[in-house]
Amino acid sequence: MSAPVTPVLPLLGRGLAAGGVAGLAAGLFSLLLAEPLMDRAIRLEEARSAAAEHAHGAAATAVQHHEELFSRSTQHAGLVVTAVVAGLALGALSALAYALVHRRTGIGERPWPRALTFGAAAFVAVSLLPGLRYPASPPGVGDSGTVADRQALWLAAVVIGVLGMVLAWQVYVRLAGRPVPVRQIAVAVTAVATLAVLFALPGNPDEVPVAATLLWDFRMLSLASHALLWAVFAAVFGGLGLRAAGRGRGLSPGPVPQTPAGLEAPVR
Repeated sequence: MSAPVTPVLPLLGRGLAAGGVAGLAAGLFSLLLAEPLMDRAIRLEEARSAAAEHAHGAAATAVQHHEELFSRSTQHAGLVVTAVVAGLALGALSALAYALVHRRTGIGERPWPRALTFGAAAFVAVSLLPGLRYPASPPGVGDSGTVADRQALWLAAVVIGVLGMVLAWQVYVRLAGRPVPVRQIAVAVTAVATLAVLFALPGNPDEVPVAATLLWDFRMLSLASHALLWAVFAAVFGGLGLRAAGRGRGLSPGPVPQTPAGLEAPVR
């Protein structure tokens, strides 16, 4: 008997709700903790650029070049809005990926542990592995002419991380009949191979002229915001899955009462 399958549309709604809440949480986290570091990094970069331009006798040009189109308060509000929008998009994509992963075993089965496992795997594939190769740098740091190259490298790292995670999952599933140590070793070898491919990519084309302590704090907070994003997504997505499963059990018909042979049920 095949496992029950949850329609994809309600699952997509759960993904959007979880993604929106997760994006809001990550945006507020970044606003309260990471933005002060960003402000410091931007001031340091502006001072360094102004000093370099002044050394070439073009201080006025430097001031005009660094004039802000939007105030920092507007940028702070935009950070939270952007985080929510990104969370919604991420939630929709994650819900579709979740449906693909569990299409053969029933989407509505064991929603809580599956959501936590999916969230942890997504964090490793989308955030942790690419972040090991290309750690986050404060905004405004780096040559504006290499933005497209840096974005392409980051996207390539994300693709490699996702493919590596999918490959590790396939290895674990296909070795289901083998002893547990064999499966774990095979998954570990797959992870090491993924890291090797990641570090075969070209390095960051720009230097990061920021104090080491400031850069370290910013990168740790950036990684923490990603961890918070996926943790909140997994918790909300799993909780909504438990609620849907409980509602489905409450609506399921109970057993039909049986009457002894030869007797009729009383008519009321």
